[in-house]
Amino acid sequence: MFVPLWDMNQLKRVKFQYVTIGLITINCLIYFIFETHLVLSSPASFVDALALKPRDVETMRAFVDHMPDQFRLVTYMFLHGSILHLLGNMIFLFVFGDNVEDALGHVRFFLFYVVCGVAAGVVHSIVTTSPDVPLIGASGAIAGVIGAYLMLHPNIRVWVLFQNPIIPFLPLRFSAGAVIGVWIAYQIICALYLTNHGTAWWAHIGGFFTGALLIVVMKRRGVPLFDSATGV
Repeated sequence: MFVPLWDMNQLKRVKFQYVTIGLITINCLIYFIFETHLVLSSPASFVDALALKPRDVETMRAFVDHMPDQFRLVTYMFLHGSILHLLGNMIFLFVFGDNVEDALGHVRFFLFYVVCGVAAGVVHSIVTTSPDVPLIGASGAIAGVIGAYLMLHPNIRVWVLFQNPIIPFLPLRFSAGAVIGVWIAYQIICALYLTNHGTAWWAHIGGFFTGALLIVVMKRRGVPLFDSATGV
């Protein structure tokens, strides 16, 4: 697969991506302070209290009946299972988040991010075949950011680190449309054929399409969809 490194896409409407950097900072602080033994003697109990329990939201009736527990639809997206899990998610957010924040503005971007994460959690809870396994991670919310980026900047060039057996870490440049198209196709294929895998593929898919739809109605007036700029 691949890891995005950077894009050639300057900010046009905001001076700095405060919310994107803030989200990255919060995720990192929560992981290093609360999910390690730095502060808590039992980090697992902290994670268990805030992780999303799919069984609680797998039907709309259950969603209503367990409404007091639904704060987990937000808190789960700020937890991570390992340092690699955290870093992978934060890299994607760093590369793609700033330009989506630029298109939405700071406040709307934060709301957009949370809604995408909630939608990802609900989709996962409905589809999962393992409702007793807790869900954690920002990837569903970040998938929404990726979906929005595709709708905004499909032609922007993105540098990625391509993992392959010949040259393990090969930097290459592609259009965002190609990079994101391969990414979402991979998620869908894995969701259909890797049913016992530990990754929440359907959360990614749900977040992605939620973000792609939301950006259409939430973007600032005058921000174009499918911008032809390549960033070169």
